[in-house]
Amino acid sequence: MVYGLLLVFGLFTAIAGLSLAFLSQRYWFARAWRYAGRIDQPAWRKGIRGALIAALAAIAFAVLEAAFGGMRGGVSRGSWGSAFFGLWLTSSIASYSFLKIIAGAEWLWRRLRTEFSAKSEIPAAPSALATASVPAGNVDHSRRYFVQAAGIIAGAAPFVCGSYGFLEERFRFYTREVEIPIANLPPALDGLRITQLSDIHIGAYMPAAQVRRAVAMANELSGHLAVVTGDFLTGRRDPLEDCIAELSRLRAPLGVWGCNGNHEIYARAEEKSAELFQKYGMKLLRHENAELRWQGSAFNLLGVDYQRERDPDGHYVPLLRGVERLVRRDVPNILLSHNPNSFPKAAELGIELSLAGHTHGGQVRVEILDHTWSAAEFFTPYVAGLYKRPLFAPSDPRDGEIPPSRPASSLQSQTSSIYVNRGLGTIGAPVRLGVPPEITQITLRRAV
Repeated sequence: MVYGLLLVFGLFTAIAGLSLAFLSQRYWFARAWRYAGRIDQPAWRKGIRGALIAALAAIAFAVLEAAFGGMRGGVSRGSWGSAFFGLWLTSSIASYSFLKIIAGAEWLWRRLRTEFSAKSEIPAAPSALATASVPAGNVDHSRRYFVQAAGIIAGAAPFVCGSYGFLEERFRFYTREVEIPIANLPPALDGLRITQLSDIHIGAYMPAAQVRRAVAMANELSGHLAVVTGDFLTGRRDPLEDCIAELSRLRAPLGVWGCNGNHEIYARAEEKSAELFQKYGMKLLRHENAELRWQGSAFNLLGVDYQRERDPDGHYVPLLRGVERLVRRDVPNILLSHNPNSFPKAAELGIELSLAGHTHGGQVRVEILDHTWSAAEFFTPYVAGLYKRPLFAPSDPRDGEIPPSRPASSLQSQTSSIYVNRGLGTIGAPVRLGVPPEITQITLRRAV
């Protein structure tokens, strides 16, 4: 029953999304067609209208390919052109939506004002004043100008912000360094450096050359251990081997390790990812652990495939099932899990540090009235950065409804930590705003 409802909701969402895409493109095409009709020179007018028809056909092809091309999460493998179409689609849909919202608000205002005026009128005998015409100067020009200005701003803002996020922030890789205190960390492991990459999403929005540049930046950090926490690609037609070949350029004395993300599931590439990691001299952990040693002291590195929170019937399922047997009590444990919502269960199991990705930090972050808003907040309390919970604290009994991490003042002396990497790539829209792509350098410190 629940699965059926989820399927209906998914179909409704897909139909609504395609309808909105169609209406928005029809709106912008009609406006451009009318403007082209005002050109006096016939040759220019016909040429521009021909280009409009070609652009509309290309956009329709891109939308249909994304919807029915057998992949999840965006336009399939392509070039700069497909990334540009992704930018146009998202910006034009957002702009169209804002314009319709403003138009709807104006219509509602006029309707309410008319109703209010009609109810407040007092019937009276006709007089010369009542029958006199209303002077033209009584027209509310200020409201008209306000609506026009709001429409221009709302229509232009998605294109301006989207273009900035596409051209400027999308590949502005940022190195973030963080120190994390670890309970019972041996002295020899104090200062151990872990370089983390996540959410590469190689393909239309992330060319291999940019992955190579990010890897080179990561190598400059001289980490002792390198990890990649999932989502190497977006869909089945993306060049998975190209991505893993570039990641094999990572250099660290303790090797390069990784785990699968949800897009490896969508692309049916979980097994292939593990095979390619092995081919290029790395190790992808799939519900496995490995003992690593540094300066004579050991720690336990664990990795799991993407942790689903619901089964096909829509019921919550336990996270990190079967991981208990992989956790050790004699050495510190570090977990690679793409989904940050596994953190409460990891803390309950006694895992001192979890490394995750998945959220992209929301990909777009907006500050409204001193509150920072991110789309990732709708599906996880662990959006980006460092979070802590008491070690061995019980996780939520529903095993899927993850409560927010507790404030630092309530933490016990021994804590479990998670670091959520903001990722390198993008999905949906090839845009980042306020959330630069991240390369993380994590330094382990002994908890005081």
